[in-house]
Amino acid sequence: MGNVLEVKDLVKRYGKLLVLDRWNLKVSKGERIVLLGPSGCGKTTFLKIIAGLEGYDGGELHMNFKSLGFVFQEPRLIPWRTVKKNLSFVSDDESKIKEVLKMVKLEGFENHLPSQLSGGMRQRVNLARALLNDPDLLILDEPFSSLDLPVKLKIMDDIVELWKESNFTLLMVTHDVKEAVYMGDRILVLSERPSRIMEEITLTFHGDRILDERFLKVEAQIIRILSSF
Repeated sequence: MGNVLEVKDLVKRYGKLLVLDRWNLKVSKGERIVLLGPSGCGKTTFLKIIAGLEGYDGGELHMNFKSLGFVFQEPRLIPWRTVKKNLSFVSDDESKIKEVLKMVKLEGFENHLPSQLSGGMRQRVNLARALLNDPDLLILDEPFSSLDLPVKLKIMDDIVELWKESNFTLLMVTHDVKEAVYMGDRILVLSERPSRIMEEITLTFHGDRILDERFLKVEAQIIRILSSF
């Protein structure tokens, strides 16, 4: 299938502070990769490097995708603009906006202001914005951290369904073990800063049943790994 992303001995510093310590990673087309690690270990920094928002200080980075969508932790919507007008910053194609809103189950909310939407709905607008350009690579930067569990599970289900339909590559960061097992094909467990990729766990099942015995077993395995650092 070919690699969408290849990282070799990647290093990132802020002055004398070493953040990413020689990361090595390959991501194939259509994979769902989750980077799991503690707060402050450089997860978001890595995503910003991939998105071209940050530079890096050593190693190699090879990227092979045409378009990228970025779902931020917070929706970052302009409060005085409607859903439709928020999305028009990305694309002025009204038929495409309508199509994407239908995909994220917000059809009929085009003319609502962000203040008229629930937190989960605002995050769906955030997702819609990232999907407007048909991304080959969809980046998720802890997008569920502010959501209640039932809302979180529903949006994660919807993203998995969209992934099945469109076969984009998904790269997500989180510090929530359940989210990682729920969303990933492969989970890369990160250490504290300066962070290294300490463990790689390949899931042999789709982790969409949180009470499944296999889900619970992988979750316990990851918790043991994290507690050993």
